[in-house]
Amino acid sequence: MFSESYVEIERHRAAIVRTDLSRPVRLAIEWSIINKDTTFFDYGCGHGGDVERVANLGYTSAGWDPYYYPDTPRICANVVNLGYVLNVIEDPEERRQALCQAWELAHKVLIVAAQVLINAPSKTQVAYSDGIVTRRNTFQKYYDQEELKKYIDETLNVDAVPVALGVYFVFRDEAEKEEFKAIRFFSRTSTPKVRIHTKRFEDYKEMLEPLMAFFTHRGRLPVKGELDNEQELLSEFKNFRRAFAVVLQATDEAEWDAIAYRRSLDIQVYLALTHFDKRPTSHKLSPEMRHDIKAFFGSYEEACEVADAKLFSLGKTGVVQTACEKSKIGKHTRSALYVHVSALGELDPLLRIYEGCASRTIGRVDDATLIKFCLDEPRISYLFYPEFDTDAHPALKASITIDLKTLRITHRDYEQRANPPILHRKETFVTSNYSYYQEFAQLTQQEQKLGLLKHKSEIGTREGWTKCLAEHGVEIRDHQIHLVNEN
Repeated sequence: MFSESYVEIERHRAAIVRTDLSRPVRLAIEWSIINKDTTFFDYGCGHGGDVERVANLGYTSAGWDPYYYPDTPRICANVVNLGYVLNVIEDPEERRQALCQAWELAHKVLIVAAQVLINAPSKTQVAYSDGIVTRRNTFQKYYDQEELKKYIDETLNVDAVPVALGVYFVFRDEAEKEEFKAIRFFSRTSTPKVRIHTKRFEDYKEMLEPLMAFFTHRGRLPVKGELDNEQELLSEFKNFRRAFAVVLQATDEAEWDAIAYRRSLDIQVYLALTHFDKRPTSHKLSPEMRHDIKAFFGSYEEACEVADAKLFSLGKTGVVQTACEKSKIGKHTRSALYVHVSALGELDPLLRIYEGCASRTIGRVDDATLIKFCLDEPRISYLFYPEFDTDAHPALKASITIDLKTLRITHRDYEQRANPPILHRKETFVTSNYSYYQEFAQLTQQEQKLGLLKHKSEIGTREGWTKCLAEHGVEIRDHQIHLVNEN
């Protein structure tokens, strides 16, 4: 091991030249944290790629870096990004100062991202301070996910919200923080289609569309001050209920009821998971959330009681297993339930809360394809099949597993394996309204007719499946079976 006094850290060499937005900034844009009404500042911007790309999107953007842009002023902004800076500062006190200085500049949200330790560092790396020195003579401090949150929380006296592995959002406003946490559990909904083109609806269609969009998003009618075209609508219809009655004449009321019911379940999932943290008092919720709770549950206390009852039931023996076995969504095996991420919002709220117990520590797992609920132990895995839609039988590229007893995160990489596991019967993982559901189902029917799916143990890997196809003299192109000798 080298003595620390003989190691000169070249910190600037850790800056990465990117061809796209960094992950934390991309997530902030996807969640509308960064938008056209906000200003953005990148603290420790490196080569300035994020600053340039955010500006190219039409947003107000600036950045500073001690090596590449030392003369640029460090200015306040609505959103400040401290992306992969903490892990390259070898001096603990300087690291703390960087976090505090970035927080001082953030008017609304501070984005903090750092390298998270999933696999052990290489043994060829040199120990230095509380991290390691890389071959490029840069310093890297690897955090555990929970360690990073604890460091941010204790340094800034905040409650950082996990968004993804190694990525946290720190909010100035408590209500905005809770609204963000709640919306992450909102299931996908779409505005019901117009089925009867009544003259009255058509006459007021443009005026009614914001009302329909609001109900689709919140699952309820707005209260005073929540709708942009409120004055126009109320001057014509007197109240929102009368206006919505015109919408109901043209659409299926049951579809709107389903949206409202789903939103009530979304809020139960959110409230159940606040039990693990310091549950916010009612006045710390956003006005929109308070109105949601009043509409669906009557009171905050009642909503919390309903949510806690579901959460506590998960501790009873066999509850999760029974919920998995009864699920009409997903693929069932002897040991697990597999569900496509797009179908998560359709699951029994018990399973959504159970999954939330895992994702609450790491945020949503970027680009995960399937969620695996283990039946025999408290464990959830996120499986990555990037070619799920395009490859008839996609190979597993990676997995992240969370032990719900210890919250330990385990990562496995399958990309370099010569014979990785592959998927069959893809339609079983998704719901019937998934874009490619029919295409997947038709392929499975063809494979069953040809007897390709008989030997499950032999076709579960790429090599086994290739051998099976060769024996039957067929190949699959574009989710269609073709004879090998076909011209």
